Amino acid sequence: MVDFNEIVFRLMHLLRARGASRKIAYKWLNTDFFLTDLYTVKPDELQHRFHLPPEKALILYQDLHSSILMKSIEKDMKKYPIISIVHSSYPLYLSNIPDPPLILYACGNVRLFTHEPKISVVGTRNHSRDAQKKVEYLLPTLIKRNWVIVSGMARGVDTLAHQTAMNYKGKTIAVLGFGFHHCYPKENEELMNKLASEHLLLSEYPPHTPPKPWHFPERNRIISALSFATLIIEAREKSGTFITAEQALEQGREVCVVPDSIFARHATGCNQLIKEGAHLIHHPNDLLFLWENSKRNWFF
Repeated sequence: MVDFNEIVFRLMHLLRARGASRKIAYKWLNTDFFLTDLYTVKPDELQHRFHLPPEKALILYQDLHSSILMKSIEKDMKKYPIISIVHSSYPLYLSNIPDPPLILYACGNVRLFTHEPKISVVGTRNHSRDAQKKVEYLLPTLIKRNWVIVSGMARGVDTLAHQTAMNYKGKTIAVLGFGFHHCYPKENEELMNKLASEHLLLSEYPPHTPPKPWHFPERNRIISALSFATLIIEAREKSGTFITAEQALEQGREVCVVPDSIFARHATGCNQLIKEGAHLIHHPNDLLFLWENSKRNWFF
């Protein structure tokens, strides 16, 4: 009988090993889903199988036999619920995206992960004075209907979205670009603690992992993938929020945009997305109607 906890352990170990990557993990799972030879494969075989230079293959081999690394994984598995692509309960809508997260660490109410509907709400860090009005106009109707708000706990619109969900007694999920032992931005430490105790934090990064600039574009694909739609409150062109919208489209998600003045710099991305065919949202009912027309295709 397959011990899925052992497979999850092996997958976590592989992802934490130096010299490994998600690309290597995908390739290994495709040929050996249970990672049966993870601890028996030799450095030269790692080098050949994954086209690694000899020194990188040796480092990977050494980390795969590191007792310190194993003890760290055991400790985290005891403390945090782990959501893994090897579990049968892992949702198809997440596994079917390009580059799905192989491991998600959870902290808080893990039942929110499978709650529907969820909507991802994102926007610029340097938002306008009207951003809060936009959020508080559109979200309360959804929150009162038990929608879960997903965002990234970044400064700006993300923070407004989480706080609005809490202020209206709703539930919210934050997808982080770092591990649970860190907080970024620092001013959101109180918010992060409340999310961990009453809502849900998710991260594909081990708890000890500090924030790095490239983590945030990576985590954005998870924010958009968790929900049937991504709502853009404010965004400039070529911004992180704009990239999230493009990822949502690539994943087959609905992209919804709040329009604004053609003279507003914070709205250039929003107006461009509307021009390209995104849903223009000017009332909460627009989002309710969109869910009614989308949900039959969401539960695949």
